[in-house]
Amino acid sequence: MNETVFITGGATGIGKETAILFKKAGYNTVIGYNSSEADALKMEEEYGVKAVFCNLEKGESVERAINEIHWLFGEIKILVNCAGYAPMQKVFTTVSDEELLKTLNVNLIGLAKVTKLVIGDMLNLGGGAIVNVSSIWGLDGGSCEVAYSMSKGGVTAFTKALAKELGLSNIRVNEVAPGFIDTKMNDHLSEADKNAFCEGVALNRIGQPKEVANVIYFLATDQSKYITGQTIRVDGGKL
Repeated sequence: MNETVFITGGATGIGKETAILFKKAGYNTVIGYNSSEADALKMEEEYGVKAVFCNLEKGESVERAINEIHWLFGEIKILVNCAGYAPMQKVFTTVSDEELLKTLNVNLIGLAKVTKLVIGDMLNLGGGAIVNVSSIWGLDGGSCEVAYSMSKGGVTAFTKALAKELGLSNIRVNEVAPGFIDTKMNDHLSEADKNAFCEGVALNRIGQPKEVANVIYFLATDQSKYITGQTIRVDGGKL
């Protein structure tokens, strides 16, 4: 039977392009979605992936999603934690407790919940790969992006610690830290804001989701079987 990959946040953007790569390569490809049901169903129709509902803020939803995947395809060999939430940019003193908790629950705690449930599969299979999608703001910090930066910085620490813990079990854990990528998350920005950001990028342009997906696929497959605990920036050379 083909190996199974689960991609959270796989209905749009970076997750979508990642799912397409895995499906074309012959994997049993499952995408998790929460608010993007229409996009997820369209992915099922157009590419033949399987979509499962997975609300990272609710543990029981995560458990149901994993159980559904087990029923459909068996154990999960590759996990791509791509789902994320970004609150509107604002100074930290105006971030509500609700926004702070949602950001942490989706980007960090929810990611950890999914991973914890899938590790057992990989142990049974004799190995596996986990790729976490973080952000350059988790590495560098971003003004008016404090909550988001904090959550993604936690993902970096999680990645490095878990890689050390699981290495002897032949489970690799890596992280991709995208820069400014052309996704729905950045749709609210004006063209002037986008151009201003690009002035601080060596390649002087916005990145495309598939350019990040290519790196995720590399880290998740045997092309990188001697790489673990690493963070790969895909940011066009942020200055």
